[in-house]
Amino acid sequence: MSFLSTTLDRVKPSPTITITTKAAELKAAGRDVIGLSAGEPDFDTPDNIKAAAVRAITEGKTKYTAPDGMPELKQAICDKFLRENSLSYTPAQVSVGTGGKQTLYNTFMASLNSGDEVVIPSPYWVSYPDMVLLAGGTPVIAETSFATNYKLTADKLEKAITPKTKWFIFNSPSNPTGAGYNWDELKALTDVLLRHPHVWVMSDDMYEHLAYGDFKFCTPAEVEPALYDRTLTCNGVSKAYAMTGWRIGYAAGPQPLIAAMCKVQSQSTSNPCTISQWAAVEALNGTQDFLVSNNESFIRRRNLVVEMLNKAKDITCPTPEGAFYVYPSISGLIGKTTPKGIKITTDEVFATSLLEDAGVAVVFGAAFGFSPNFRVSYATSDENLREACQRIQRFCESLI
Repeated sequence: MSFLSTTLDRVKPSPTITITTKAAELKAAGRDVIGLSAGEPDFDTPDNIKAAAVRAITEGKTKYTAPDGMPELKQAICDKFLRENSLSYTPAQVSVGTGGKQTLYNTFMASLNSGDEVVIPSPYWVSYPDMVLLAGGTPVIAETSFATNYKLTADKLEKAITPKTKWFIFNSPSNPTGAGYNWDELKALTDVLLRHPHVWVMSDDMYEHLAYGDFKFCTPAEVEPALYDRTLTCNGVSKAYAMTGWRIGYAAGPQPLIAAMCKVQSQSTSNPCTISQWAAVEALNGTQDFLVSNNESFIRRRNLVVEMLNKAKDITCPTPEGAFYVYPSISGLIGKTTPKGIKITTDEVFATSLLEDAGVAVVFGAAFGFSPNFRVSYATSDENLREACQRIQRFCESLI
């Protein structure tokens, strides 16, 4: 009899972390590796946010806070939702966790029972299905398509919903595709949800501020106010504010759900880092000017990567509306063989060979539930991106 819990048999380690770790190990061993697997901006945390954290330390603001966040941060989050999303919440409707991932995990642990289903569009963020499984629920995958730029259509959502459905996870702009739903596209989905009052909505808005060109971000409870009482709107400071290591995520929704999430957190991690919470207050309340220049860099990088990958033999790469990922198709490469005699049978084989032969680390599409594809994070320098894309072009040209 195994000492470890059988619960672990239902889940697997995060593929993105695994690949990023492997790339780091190869670099440490002296290999020339360019990592395009980590979803982490290369920008430094803005100075005003760092200064707020230093002030918190020097002023002795280093004690425990309420388990799910201190009042000052909860109020800043309420102000943010009203100011930017036209959503009105009270601090009692807000939960603050150690990163966005904990907020989502707490939600599932607080709400799912055995047999409950969670509809997840694919491609999906790698952790969604495993968090559902850990909580005892059942992931139900609703496939999108390349033809719709990886966006879920109303008919696909309708078909995925059953009497057992408890949650629908919505993520825009998307990790891994960068696809963003405009108002009309999202309204088509919320119209479906109005017909199924037993289904709650978890909106993962982590990439809200990374929206490019004419694309305008919107969130489900904003588009359809009738869903307000069964929507959990999730966000965080990690991506837009370059605060990945600070570990602050948050969510707002119906007070009974928030209280249940607090109960989970109070008996697991308790409060997020106090210093990080004060930094997050400044992030939300302080200047937002740097978002414009950061996004200009991301747009330039996106355009560079899309153009160069579309010049790679048998790769097709759509242009995403936001985030900092592209999700090219490699259907034209399946069945080809590397100079070392390795047959490209799957996108995982492609990614492994690309890392070993060309020194470029990407995440294979099967990790996100949609193949044959791979994900590139362009949250790195133009120089790295240009060199990496040239290596990908040469690798694809070498396949026979």
